[in-house]
Amino acid sequence: MQILSTYKYAHISAFKAREVTREIQGLPAASALDLLAFSPKKAAVMVAKTLKSAIANAENNANLRADTLVVKEAMVGEGPTAKRFQPKARGSAGPILKRSSHIRIVLTDEIEISKRGAKKTAAKAATKGSK
Repeated sequence: MQILSTYKYAHISAFKAREVTREIQGLPAASALDLLAFSPKKAAVMVAKTLKSAIANAENNANLRADTLVVKEAMVGEGPTAKRFQPKARGSAGPILKRSSHIRIVLTDEIEISKRGAKKTAAKAATKGSK
């Protein structure tokens, strides 16, 4: 079963937040929380908040245990950009882009085996058996 949690309009650029979400993909939920707790980045706090929300959703809405959950997907999408201007020299103006993002985390309790990995191991076993 898949559990979804979304943090919309986070005040951080998606480029900065993606660094953190790449690190937690595929980890068990508890390990991902530990990793985020010791990450010095601002995005780690926001991703941890979303991950805790996803774990709470799994426990309360789907009656799943937190120790069986795995981070299947952690995505960061672009949110709306607020456009501001700052005065510059000689009466000109320079743009300031205040970016935001949407953080989405999907947890699952199923153990998934990639088809590509299963085919490789089956091929290796077949070649060993034929020799």
